[in-house]
Amino acid sequence: MAEVEAATSSLEGLTMDHPEIIYIDEDGGTDSTEHPNSPETPYKTLLFALSLLPPPTTTFHTRKSKTPIPPAEEPSLEYKPAAKSALKKAKTLHDASVRKAAKNAASAAQREKEAAERAEKEKLKLEAAAAFVLKEDESLPTAKLIKIRDSVANRGTRVKVSGWIHRLRVQAHMIFIVLRDGTGYLQCVLEGDLIKTLDALQFIEETSITIHGTIKELPEGKTAPDGHELTADYYVVVGRAPGGDHAIGTIVAPDAEQQLKLDQRHLVLRGEQASGVLKVRAGVLRAFRKAFDDLGLLEVTPPCMVQTQVEGGATLFEFNYYGEKAYLTQSSQLYLETCLPALGDVFCVQESFRAERSVTRRHLSEYTHIEGELAFIQFDDLLNHLEEMISRVLEIVLADPQCKEIIKQLNPDFKVPERPFMRLKYEDAIKWLNEHDIKTDEDKDHVFGDDIAEAAERKMTDIIGKPIFLTHFPVEIKAFYMKKDEKDPRVTESVDVLMPGVGEIVGGSMRMDDLTELMGGYAREGIDPAPYYWFTDQRKYGTCPHGGYGLGLERFLAWLCERWTVRECCLYPRYVGRCTP
Repeated sequence: MAEVEAATSSLEGLTMDHPEIIYIDEDGGTDSTEHPNSPETPYKTLLFALSLLPPPTTTFHTRKSKTPIPPAEEPSLEYKPAAKSALKKAKTLHDASVRKAAKNAASAAQREKEAAERAEKEKLKLEAAAAFVLKEDESLPTAKLIKIRDSVANRGTRVKVSGWIHRLRVQAHMIFIVLRDGTGYLQCVLEGDLIKTLDALQFIEETSITIHGTIKELPEGKTAPDGHELTADYYVVVGRAPGGDHAIGTIVAPDAEQQLKLDQRHLVLRGEQASGVLKVRAGVLRAFRKAFDDLGLLEVTPPCMVQTQVEGGATLFEFNYYGEKAYLTQSSQLYLETCLPALGDVFCVQESFRAERSVTRRHLSEYTHIEGELAFIQFDDLLNHLEEMISRVLEIVLADPQCKEIIKQLNPDFKVPERPFMRLKYEDAIKWLNEHDIKTDEDKDHVFGDDIAEAAERKMTDIIGKPIFLTHFPVEIKAFYMKKDEKDPRVTESVDVLMPGVGEIVGGSMRMDDLTELMGGYAREGIDPAPYYWFTDQRKYGTCPHGGYGLGLERFLAWLCERWTVRECCLYPRYVGRCTP
């Protein structure tokens, strides 16, 4: 039918001298007007022939050949006048196609007319909206400037709130806006004159706006953030966001590729999940500082530019410091140790840098390092302190209503670990891995002395399903300053704290407090002790047993908020291949 309509359309108005006979060969013909119709160049169908609107005097001769007729050859069968039944059927189909074409043409004209009417109405609407000037009612009380976090305390008061349009819903006579200012979310209702302006017709997500109105508690059965909404009486658009291809929902769609999301991290941060993680991050930092303060540790701020290493030269970022070789710090531990005699137990919240070319989901090149050092302790004291710290921090964070609600949304199955945490020696972990047929990266059984790979470590932690204090690692795979276990000199008094889902979040140890042992550590690792004189002096000028640890904040957050990667747990992640935006 489509072919008939196309032929009818293309030949409409065509003037031609039709032959008195039209030839049709159902097997060898072609429905085309490229050649004059003849016994040698017949049409294929009666329907096509009728679509050419031949004169009434025309007759139709048809035939069926067993094979298509080769050019310049006689037909294999003679043409005969078309049967009346065939003509009737073809004419019926032709008339139907003509009616359909006419109907389609009428429908298209109607649609075009309706579209023009809509465009005219929209034009008039925009012109009316552009001419409408919204004015603030001066008889109303002066609006009180507040942040959204203060909205519950200001119910019933006329307020002024500024923020960004987070969500938008338009009804026939109302516009619902969920406003966001970083401190919370507030539903605002606009109606009447407020929706007659050009601004109202062009509202789009991420437009910044100041809204005046009264906050009212919602009746039972209705829901909105904090159980209330602002009935607006005036507003001013501060900064309009773009729409179309540049709309935020188009640029950072939920299913966008991960690298694109990282390129547009500044926009992704506006989403509820990304901003929620950062709010929990702030709460966790507050909790650590409070817990340290409660336990009597003093905060210090060590330097980030150093000329000594802590964890190994291969992971140092080197730079030119006024003509001298210097590095970005891997850890502030050595500096914290120097504070013990003067300040007592200390901690820091500081950025650390590791030049590992690792692209796993738990590695960053720059991360926030929470480190503590404690004097006059034994190894068990260190483990007990770590358990107390982690438990206190969780207690403080979950006592914060905002953090608790966000964690519930991001990680609904989260449960505070039961105490005491599991203690597992490295040697026993090697046996456990082999018993559970968990292989090394080389698909071999684990042996004493192996540096347990991340994948095996995570499998073990996930199977056990609770925090593990993995202790007493071999001397050869740990840092030069870690104290040996007096009962087993093969191993150090060291600990990694492992959490389900992310693996290691804390590394710690007792430090060498004997000068001779420390000098041996330097020699074992091939380190020149001269640049470390200030660190070595801690063993000369009144040594003491001491230990400490470093906790990776992003890994802690990945565990707490159930994030797949630590890259979601910092403002702008830095790792191999990414140092932007």
